Amino acid sequence: MKYPLLLIFGMIFIFSFCNPKAEDTLSENRPNILLIVADDLGYADIGAFGGDIDTPNLDALAANGIRFSRFYTGPVCAVTRAMMLSGNDNHIAGMGSQDLVTDVTGYEGHLTDRIIPFPELLQQSGYFTFIAGKWHLGLRPEDDPAKKGFERSFVTLEGGANHFSSRLLFPDSPKIIYGDKSFYTENGENSDWPEGAYSSDFYTDKLISYIDSNLETGKPFFGFAAYTSPHWPLQVPEKYWKKYQGRYDEGYEILREKRLENLKKAGLISQNMNLPVLHPSIKPWESLSSKEKAKEARKMELYAGMVDNLDENIGKILDYLKSKDLYKNTLVIFLSDNGAAGNDFYYSSFYGPYLQEHYTDSFEEMGTEKSFISYGPQWAEAGSAPFRYFKGFTTEGGITTPLIISGKGVEKSAEIDASFLTVMDLAPTFLELAGITYPEKWNEIPVKPQLGNSLVPYLSGKTDQIHVANYVFGLEHRGNVLIRKGDWKLVNHKQPFERKNFELYNLSNDLAEQNNLKEEFPEKYQDLLSEWDNYSKNVGVVLPTPKVDID
Repeated sequence: MKYPLLLIFGMIFIFSFCNPKAEDTLSENRPNILLIVADDLGYADIGAFGGDIDTPNLDALAANGIRFSRFYTGPVCAVTRAMMLSGNDNHIAGMGSQDLVTDVTGYEGHLTDRIIPFPELLQQSGYFTFIAGKWHLGLRPEDDPAKKGFERSFVTLEGGANHFSSRLLFPDSPKIIYGDKSFYTENGENSDWPEGAYSSDFYTDKLISYIDSNLETGKPFFGFAAYTSPHWPLQVPEKYWKKYQGRYDEGYEILREKRLENLKKAGLISQNMNLPVLHPSIKPWESLSSKEKAKEARKMELYAGMVDNLDENIGKILDYLKSKDLYKNTLVIFLSDNGAAGNDFYYSSFYGPYLQEHYTDSFEEMGTEKSFISYGPQWAEAGSAPFRYFKGFTTEGGITTPLIISGKGVEKSAEIDASFLTVMDLAPTFLELAGITYPEKWNEIPVKPQLGNSLVPYLSGKTDQIHVANYVFGLEHRGNVLIRKGDWKLVNHKQPFERKNFELYNLSNDLAEQNNLKEEFPEKYQDLLSEWDNYSKNVGVVLPTPKVDID
């Protein structure tokens, strides 16, 4: 007889509390957890999600697990990370607006004491916890992952970084906080980037070294592979992008159409789905000159090379786990932190002057350490196919990303699951697997209850749904808003925020968000407006978004 996964972990949890000497038994039975997060990866980039980029390791992971096709993140990196580590809304976690630091509740710019980062709870319960990659959850020493439950860490504190060196990207980089020291930290102390090392390669080596250091302890581990790829600047060793040379010469509009068809063939979207209208900022491919086309195609070649390299590194970690007989007791979760990125900071009014002084966007240097290239909204639309828009928006293209769950406790394989779930559901899942109940207080301070649901009952087959049919999910960032209730979605993507600009869509037959139904279904529109009012009051949304504090 096979006991359900939930029952087994429940028995272990109870036994550990009844028997003070049960710590070794608890450790031996609890799974390792490996959380892999790609940075700005599009929905349709990897092979398992209809992409043309070579990702054999992720494809194999998907073939032995579940692909969730309707998974929501936040619209930008730091918002997603705050929701993910807390199991709560970004405002409650303190990240109401990415990179904004204020005294306004909900907009502190770092994880607050209203929540408990789940790695703290895992570490306290006997897990070995570690992270390598991007943090982006506060610049103060007390915000470092070493203070948030990670026993070992090597991170970049900012939202973006050069992939080959410590050359700064932004005029407001944290040299203002750390003086002339690096904005990398290792185990809470200032550290330096090993010049010439490539980001994904280096982070992978760190992650493997951390796991290796824990082999003799018998402790289960939680590892956070917080990769900075394929986030801009688009930089990668030449051998990776060279294999894609010429592949994208037909342009972004053709790639978008091909990916739509591939998604249909893969069964990830319905056969009758059409592409949404392109973002108005995008120029038609045929309007570009030959020189412009060559540069645009190279952008996508670089991006593909970065994803290819990322997959290779993920394979290295998985192969290592298998070589040490750890893989069979490891739950692996892979996701992107938001939709594909449509930014082009090199020519922006704020970032542009600094970047143009310290970097180049010349064709000859594209992909190198001295080059700053981002692939812009044109390629981001192809990456986010079949959805509307991209990172930063609360339309489907900004917040629907690939999610693969595979390994320990996942009985299903090669399955596509269209259940609705969000990044807030991960923290409760990890805690339940570890036999941990989320406390009402932490360090004698009351904390907010988590808003996510554990996936354990669903993964173990105890339930057939993750959320109830009329589950309400809300999200707001800088006036970009969504409220989802069942299949209905209320969304605003216009700035400045005005209540009259809300749109209403039925996602059961309109994932591309092309048929605004607020005039046709006024009662449903009012119902979701009421849910928006409830959500914004409960989590502390402030509109207009607060401004930066100036001392």
